[in-house]
Amino acid sequence: MKILFFGDIFGRSGRDTLIKKLPYFKKKLNPDFILVNGENASHGRGISQIICKDLFDSGIDIITGGNHIFDNKDVFNFINDEIRLLRPINYPIDTPGNGFGVYEKNQKKLLVINVMGRIFMNPLDDPFESVKKILNNHLLGKDITASIIDMHAEATSEKMAIGHEFDGKVSLVVGTHTHIPTADAHILNNGTAYISDLGMCGDYDSIIGLDKNKSLEKFKKKIPISGISPASGEASISGVFVETNDESGLAMSIKLIIVGGKLQSTWS
Repeated sequence: MKILFFGDIFGRSGRDTLIKKLPYFKKKLNPDFILVNGENASHGRGISQIICKDLFDSGIDIITGGNHIFDNKDVFNFINDEIRLLRPINYPIDTPGNGFGVYEKNQKKLLVINVMGRIFMNPLDDPFESVKKILNNHLLGKDITASIIDMHAEATSEKMAIGHEFDGKVSLVVGTHTHIPTADAHILNNGTAYISDLGMCGDYDSIIGLDKNKSLEKFKKKIPISGISPASGEASISGVFVETNDESGLAMSIKLIIVGGKLQSTWS
């Protein structure tokens, strides 16, 4: 299976650039599934139904979330019914939406689990046990063709811990949330592809996607600053391209993608 997974979309710049570049990636790589983390797609805070539709119409198959998934209240109008939009699975019981999904295309089944870390984050349920419960009923190479965990977390150590805990049990573990692409894309000992953070689809002439001048005021003055908006310059697109073995479900390769904007490109 060929999988494209892009990092957190941040605001209009990230959305528009990703949608514009998707035809290039689809033609060049012919992916079976395309995923993106979309928790900051709506002006840097949450996601709306219109934005979801635009992303799905462009060719995105699955959108994962994180701690900002509910920031745009419009999401409550559709998240229960839209199985292609995920929120972290370890939110409390009865939280709207779904934390995982199984998606089928071209006679291939993909399991996607969205989970959130607990270090420096909201104290949600145990991410390890939450993931384990799902994997017990969706065996890689038997019930499903490939599987992915989006580990939305602050701490690199916690992301790595998830990677090693489920090495050999899933195809790919990606970290999201910190908006900075890491240089550690590799295959773990038992065959799971891993990266600590996919980075961001957004303007890197910013502070993690936000206007740098307003954000600097917040850091220096330590008082609430109003009107902080997403940076609106040319966006960089960051993510990974992973190929898996359809029989075992394990990863054969993982390549970092960085294209456009302020960051040095890793892709041609």
